[in-house]
Amino acid sequence: MNKQAYFDKDSIFNGSHLDDEAKGIDILLQDEISKNNDKIIVLDDDPTGVQTVHNVSVFTDWSEESIRNGFKEKNKMFFILTNSRGFSEKETIKAHSEIGKIIEEVAMKENKSYQIISRSDSTLRGHYPLETETIRKAIEENTNIIIDGEIIIPFFKEGGRFTINDVHWIEDNGRLIPSGETEFAKDTTFGYKNSNLKLWVEEKTLGRYKSDDIISISLDMIRNQGYNEIAKVLVGAKQFQKIIVNAFDYPDLIIFTIGLILAEQQGKKFLYRTAASFVKVRGGVSDREFLTKEELVKYNNKGGLIIVGSHVERTTRQLNTAMELEHLKTVELSVPKVISNEAEDEISRVSNMVENEISNGNTILVYTSRSVVKVSQKVSEKNLEVSIKVSEALVNIVKSLNIAPSFIIVKGGITSSDIGTKGLGVKRALVAGQIKPGIPVWITDKESKFSEIPYIIFPGNVGNDDTLKEIIDELQ
Repeated sequence: MNKQAYFDKDSIFNGSHLDDEAKGIDILLQDEISKNNDKIIVLDDDPTGVQTVHNVSVFTDWSEESIRNGFKEKNKMFFILTNSRGFSEKETIKAHSEIGKIIEEVAMKENKSYQIISRSDSTLRGHYPLETETIRKAIEENTNIIIDGEIIIPFFKEGGRFTINDVHWIEDNGRLIPSGETEFAKDTTFGYKNSNLKLWVEEKTLGRYKSDDIISISLDMIRNQGYNEIAKVLVGAKQFQKIIVNAFDYPDLIIFTIGLILAEQQGKKFLYRTAASFVKVRGGVSDREFLTKEELVKYNNKGGLIIVGSHVERTTRQLNTAMELEHLKTVELSVPKVISNEAEDEISRVSNMVENEISNGNTILVYTSRSVVKVSQKVSEKNLEVSIKVSEALVNIVKSLNIAPSFIIVKGGITSSDIGTKGLGVKRALVAGQIKPGIPVWITDKESKFSEIPYIIFPGNVGNDDTLKEIIDELQ
């Protein structure tokens, strides 16, 4: 891995300074989107992908009924939560094969066209290229459609993720760090070495797609040549060619998307592997103010529940800061006990404490012990099994509750998905918006264990050290 120089974020030309001629690009994009009747289906590998949208449905299964309901909605876009970041490779293939087949069957019955976005982690963790390759296969085997290219956009402004000169950068306190040099690249299940996305694709595809054959949409092309030139380049894509999109600000993404739609109008077909910012732009979702306590917490004098399962360093710092709150109750769930024969007793101990504190009107924070437990020193699915057991323990704590908390905050992607679907039994949620940048809020459906309460999904890799504390303090 060639190390890249770190630099200050402010040293990069800001896309919002585009010249006067480009200031109408958002209006132009909305006009192009309005001409297109495709339903946009976002396959989300954990619940954090809704962190840039609002008034959008999330379905937590991919049954024919759910997908049909998604197609029938007036909204241009809906999400299917796969939670596949917590799956084995075998489970991932099975799920995405089923999803691709069912989407096509429903689309034919409803006489609707569609596009699929595979939304995944802005720090490049997840089942790539497995998910998009499986979707491509399912589509091409069940239709006469040929997918020309795969668009790769991990840019996520709200979380401080930027792609510049094909290198993906992650912001940390105003400093940009190459993604391959961060803790995320050392993930025990989805680790990687390369920060340059061309080399990352070659690494992840085991050399099947060479870096020299990958198309790059540079910032220079976006800002100085514009969407017509981008469309010309995209029209040349073939044989599922990989396309890296550089972006530092939303105008970059908007200009690219106009070019993309122009290429689609010429018959080109693409799949997308992106972070959440592209989802917002491609779906034509407007901005809205952050949600407030008055909008979220209603008619409940009981305490709230916070669950912290993520183990990344940023989460641990946020946890330590949140625990400074004077009136916050806390309890640690021991991971070594959860993966041993002491699991039942440990879950019961924590569950009883949570029930008592919420009943007494106290907000309680449950956190997993901070030492990372590995069963293998390699990047492997065996380490994923530990995460799954811990997540199951946290789910059981929520399932055991007999009283509804006034709100629930869950930190960590796999954890938040499992608690939402298995602990609360959510089948369809409405995304109300965000409470902080990149931190979405579901409103649970009437069929859930606790209906119509705010379920706040806090990704492990977003926010500063004070963000969790600020949210808890606001909602108490």
